[in-house]
Amino acid sequence: MLDEHKIGYRYREYTREPLSAAEIREVLGKLNVGPRDVLRTRDRAFGELGLTGNETDDALIAHMAEHPTLLQRPIGVLGDKAIVGRPPAKLLDLLD
Repeated sequence: MLDEHKIGYRYREYTREPLSAAEIREVLGKLNVGPRDVLRTRDRAFGELGLTGNETDDALIAHMAEHPTLLQRPIGVLGDKAIVGRPPAKLLDLLD
């Protein structure tokens, strides 16, 4: 028999309530990665903006704040830890 565990969370609709540049920096710190590590290079905005991936970190973060689809998702954050949920079951690693 499996135990049921309920985990409280807040879902943030990233297109309606995008992360600010400061929030993206905070999440990157919790992920311990740079912006290129979570940049969606196949996203339509990447091509439309003429991005190459060689932009400065500041420029990439600014683009991610302006065009939230450039950011990998989902990203789960719990306290001082964060994880990219690809696949979504990976989000459970936050509980370890």
